[in-house]
Amino acid sequence: MITNQRFTDLYTWGKRTARLSLAAEIQHQLLPTSLSCETAEFALSSSLEPAASISGDTFDFTLDRDTLHLSMTDPMGHDINASMIATILMGALRGARRAGADIAEQARQADRALLDYDAGHATGQLVRIDLRDGHTQLVNAGHPWPLRVRAGRVEELCLAVDSPFGLLLPHTFRVQILELLPGDRLVMFTDGLLERGAATVDLAGILRNSQELHPREAALALTQAALDANNGELQDDATVMVLDWH
Repeated sequence: MITNQRFTDLYTWGKRTARLSLAAEIQHQLLPTSLSCETAEFALSSSLEPAASISGDTFDFTLDRDTLHLSMTDPMGHDINASMIATILMGALRGARRAGADIAEQARQADRALLDYDAGHATGQLVRIDLRDGHTQLVNAGHPWPLRVRAGRVEELCLAVDSPFGLLLPHTFRVQILELLPGDRLVMFTDGLLERGAATVDLAGILRNSQELHPREAALALTQAALDANNGELQDDATVMVLDWH
């Protein structure tokens, strides 16, 4: 299916129960083809529960020979405007990454692209993991802090936070070091899991209760909890990435 879906809409039709809006169609096309990836070093899975009026959340990952690249972005606004910001942002990040830029330069190019097109602003988080030794770099552009589950304990990683992408302010993007040990679970998410009805969701409790589950099930548990807390209709996209480091 993963191979053949490049050539047909049959599998897309099979997965849909309702017609998507233009904003939702754009958002779906920005996401990676597969929501999960596993190697000897890690297991990764993502989930996006869209709001009724699309907020443009995106995530991305790619695997090089020795490196795993992760990104998560959350544009301002809703519907088509948010989708257009997301399109510019993802194009700039992927273009910089594919040109061999480090994550600080990827962040600078994404920031410049939004400013050049006067598109608006977005929060984001970029992560680069060296698969040989687990050395992990992170850039946080105004995004919620990630969570780490280690030996059953859930902790918020209170890192430095730089300005969001696309703000006309003097700022830099700092590359920070994140420690990952074998057995750790790293969780990145957008503010759709923190605000409005989702503010009542016990993220730490869900992660403690799901630590034995595959990242796919843990990611779905988090987005489903946000959906349930909002009576089945989100006002903001709820997006999460769960990485198990082996």
